[in-house]
Amino acid sequence: MSLNFSFMKILIAVIILLIAHLQYRLWLGDGSIKEIKAYQQRLDDLTKEVEEKRQRNEALYAEVEDLRKGQEALEERARDELGMIREGETFFQVIE
Repeated sequence: MSLNFSFMKILIAVIILLIAHLQYRLWLGDGSIKEIKAYQQRLDDLTKEVEEKRQRNEALYAEVEDLRKGQEALEERARDELGMIREGETFFQVIE
């Protein structure tokens, strides 16, 4: 009977140690809940930052396009309607 009782004690001790080890890994070890939450928060922050930068890039791209097209359109209108030329250019008028 004492052999059976001491075997049970050892088995219970092993089970308790195993549970303690698993709990430690769950709460404090690599890949713990705390670490996963920290990684998730970092991922959320980076996702938000990427979205803000994407929106900023789109706004800058639109501004560049407006300046390009606006400048070209403005220059074309000034040449056609007002007969203006750039500095250093020579204007030739062909009379038919």
